[in-house]
Amino acid sequence: MEAGCSGALPAGSGGPRPHLAALVLARGGSKGIPLKNIKLLAGVPLIGWVLRAASDAGVFHSVWVSTDHDEIEKVAKQFGAQVHRRSPEVSQDSSTSLEAIREFLNHHHEVDIVGNIQATSPCLHPSDLIKVADLIQKEGFDSVFSVVRRHQFRWSEVKKGENKMTEPQNLNPAKRYRRQDWPGELYENGSFYFAKRHLIEKGYLQGGKMAYYEMRAEHSVDIDIDIDWPIAEQRVLSFGYFGKEPLKEVKLLVCSIDGCLTNGRIYVTEDQKEMVSYDYRDLVGIDLLKKRGIQVRLISERDCSKTLSAMQLGCIAKVSATNKLQVLEDWQKDMGLSWKEVAYLGNEESDVECLKKAGMSGVPADACAVAQKAAGYICKSSGGCGAIREFAEHIFLLLEKVNSARKQMEEISSAGKKAEGNENSRRGNKELTKKV
Repeated sequence: MEAGCSGALPAGSGGPRPHLAALVLARGGSKGIPLKNIKLLAGVPLIGWVLRAASDAGVFHSVWVSTDHDEIEKVAKQFGAQVHRRSPEVSQDSSTSLEAIREFLNHHHEVDIVGNIQATSPCLHPSDLIKVADLIQKEGFDSVFSVVRRHQFRWSEVKKGENKMTEPQNLNPAKRYRRQDWPGELYENGSFYFAKRHLIEKGYLQGGKMAYYEMRAEHSVDIDIDIDWPIAEQRVLSFGYFGKEPLKEVKLLVCSIDGCLTNGRIYVTEDQKEMVSYDYRDLVGIDLLKKRGIQVRLISERDCSKTLSAMQLGCIAKVSATNKLQVLEDWQKDMGLSWKEVAYLGNEESDVECLKKAGMSGVPADACAVAQKAAGYICKSSGGCGAIREFAEHIFLLLEKVNSARKQMEEISSAGKKAEGNENSRRGNKELTKKV
């Protein structure tokens, strides 16, 4: 998107680049949603979305999370960030971002530039951060901040009891603009604030030679003020950043039986027969996946063939599997699939390597800690209580994203071919005119 500036653009200087650190402020206390910064959003801790974008941008010398909470520290490290334990003095409800950033700089003298990224902006993309890093490192700005363009007419506020009328602030009511005729106005969206050390030490995040960076409206999501959680999840699934590798259409879902399809409990009757329970919603999820052309296969470390036969799922299954990863690799090769076309739902330590291999991975809410760490999506539902159905919905939403991206590429390609055809036609007519 576009960048605007205040002041001249100095030429870039040679030599080593200053140390640019990404810093995400994530205090444990929250007046709204408890531990909001690590609450799952579309299966990923909220802070994980911006940490993934910062890491994949490849422009930061270091990526940090400043927090006062053990659980936030644990999640931050899972996403590869370093952790600065902030002091109680800058962890109060009244503490400002600037105070927390200045404390961070006092402990990290190697840092020259801070890219303060808001944890509540889950639709941030690496491409935005790359362009901003160029503005501040190569073009010599002291500070760069994010904005979004809005087309909203503003009116003056009239407080209760005041004897006056409201007045238009940015329009003439007699000559209202059409949206397409009005460029709109730029508003800070809070996604990030980049500033050099000398500016921050003086008490500013914005100052010196300033530039704004205009983000796309669909990427400008702020959980704090704009939308509530369910709507935010839909926005993230549509416009969020899911990693360097492009998403592919899932063709195979492999699901662990014990702890995913069932709740992991085994009931034994007096005549020594084993019984398990399952959720009808999960059977619906399996059926919906099949209707979308996605094969569903099941895997278990124990011999539960009689149970599977009784459930009549109509799925290929491997029981008594001593090496789940080997089974998964054999199925992947037999079907001629790339790993991006394979999804895996597991819940135990024995599933970890499979979760890491699969292009799309998930675990139930009650999965063990190491499995949760390896998974890309953590269900809200527990095993045997609708986790498969929920993971199926997650797959469907990502498939919509894949199909949308494919459609956009086809439209771009079609437009390019049409433009090329018009150009060739124009040249042909020109040559014909010359001959005549």
